[in-house]
Amino acid sequence: MSQSASSLNRRRFLLRGVGVTLALPALESFRPRLLGAQDSITATTAATPNPTRMVAIGNLLGFYQPELWPTTPGRDYETTRLLRPLQPHRKNFTLYSGLDHGVKGGHFAVHSFLSGVLSMDAKGMPEGNISLDQRAAETVGGATRFPSLAIGSEDGIHGGCMMCWTRSGTRVPPIPGAQELFRKLFVNESTDNLKKAKDRFALKGSILDAVHGDAKALNRQLDHEDREKLDEYFTSVRDVERQIQLNRQWANVPKPKSPIPEPKNTNMVDDLPLLYDLMVLALQTDSTRIATLELGGDFESRYFGINKGYHALSHHGQLKENIDGLLTLEDYQMTHFAHFLERLKSVKEGDATLLDRTMVLFGSGMANANAHTNSNLPIILAGGDFQHGEYRALPPKGIDRKPLCNLYLSMLQKFGVETDRFGTSTGTLI
Repeated sequence: MSQSASSLNRRRFLLRGVGVTLALPALESFRPRLLGAQDSITATTAATPNPTRMVAIGNLLGFYQPELWPTTPGRDYETTRLLRPLQPHRKNFTLYSGLDHGVKGGHFAVHSFLSGVLSMDAKGMPEGNISLDQRAAETVGGATRFPSLAIGSEDGIHGGCMMCWTRSGTRVPPIPGAQELFRKLFVNESTDNLKKAKDRFALKGSILDAVHGDAKALNRQLDHEDREKLDEYFTSVRDVERQIQLNRQWANVPKPKSPIPEPKNTNMVDDLPLLYDLMVLALQTDSTRIATLELGGDFESRYFGINKGYHALSHHGQLKENIDGLLTLEDYQMTHFAHFLERLKSVKEGDATLLDRTMVLFGSGMANANAHTNSNLPIILAGGDFQHGEYRALPPKGIDRKPLCNLYLSMLQKFGVETDRFGTSTGTLI
């Protein structure tokens, strides 16, 4: 190892040692200028009084398809068992079949649900495997306290939630429970903790200044390949600086008052309605405009009095007992998704509702967990001022096949992202 490379590795270790995480590289041209704290509030309330929002909800294990897909496409489709809780919102959502990312890998391919790109293939893609939510968040800048909120769990099969990815291929760690989400949204730091936080901002900033100097000196000594690696490192450093600036600008801005008392964590099953309600409050208070929720292996069937685990039930082997247990869990998820849509509809914003201004994606990167397939994914898009009310059965194969990323591109453009591609898209879908 060269002396220069060794020095760079030691510098990286030092940064980790003081708690700085180098992650989320992003192109400067995709980032708006970060506003000052007061300017951010003004921009939110005046320049964008009714902003567009985006929510993505993912299920790690898919849905039992015979009880999901109607047999008749179009606006007159029949209501299947799993769609029954959504019947009151029929005019507010579109059901899609035939969409997927063209990837294989069973449970591990689920991690490409919002990106369309497997981690192992990210190097060959123009934007890596950045996920839908993070691509949208790049345009938000400092307009909200949280550019995005990822909610889920670190427990369960295959390492917990892996739905949200940065441009550099770094997993966005989820907020693990209702209490943590509540505190993030509504609990202000004490005066002492606020002072310590400001000291940390100053410390991290001074360390990053030193890294800049070292990196520039190294650049003249490196070959082409190492310069590319250094550019990646530099990009990560710049993103840390943006995050420090964002945290600093909001440090003195009080958080909104909560209309509900602070909850205690119980489990993902019992907390699901509360998580949805907190997401509504996060959007309503403009604390964020982008949120994700992933339901994984910690969505445990024992809370329904079922002995077999959720993962085991999804591998039902066509046994009625297993399918009945699986549908119990899926009915519950659909019921509370319907409740979430109802809550969004109940919030008025001028002559529209919060649902009208919020695109809500609901689905899974898993199609048939029993067979470990990732084609023909279950996809619902609700709200967002799109034309809804039908079941669109799209060709799953052949020259007329449309990748799921086409839908994501349509969503990004609706959100205001000026782009003509995302992931594996070939164009827009709506």
